[in-house]
Amino acid sequence: MQSYDVSAESMALPATVWTLLLNPQSWPAWSRIDALETGQSRGLSPDGRDGVGAIRAFRTGKVVTKERITALDPGRRFAYEGVENRQMADYHAAVELYELPGGGTRIRWHGTYLARRGMRWVFQWYLRRFMQAMATGLAEHAAGLDAPSARQGY
Repeated sequence: MQSYDVSAESMALPATVWTLLLNPQSWPAWSRIDALETGQSRGLSPDGRDGVGAIRAFRTGKVVTKERITALDPGRRFAYEGVENRQMADYHAAVELYELPGGGTRIRWHGTYLARRGMRWVFQWYLRRFMQAMATGLAEHAAGLDAPSARQGY
């Protein structure tokens, strides 16, 4: 079993970060994901607040990965599992949000997986960097939404 564990801090409120996590349409705006493939997804909520069991299909380049939401602890923990990925199996991940003293949010994104033989070292190197970029992008995008000028419509 391989794993990654990355984190980032945001000036945004946990509620803002949480809203972005729930809404798969927002992911391409703050991550390396190119698009949400709605035709390959299942159980998406029209209001952008997907629930447990929703399957989201994300495209990055030519690769589409599908992930099922497995647990939600509103404002605190978002967990999911891989549904379809040829390169790895038994993928389980969670994003945990911690309110920082004085405001802001610490984002911890961690997961475990089994990579296909011959791809283990590549996945270890790639996923750690990819997921760090996901956490950092989420933190920065959320902070921009919570900035005073964004709240005032400037």
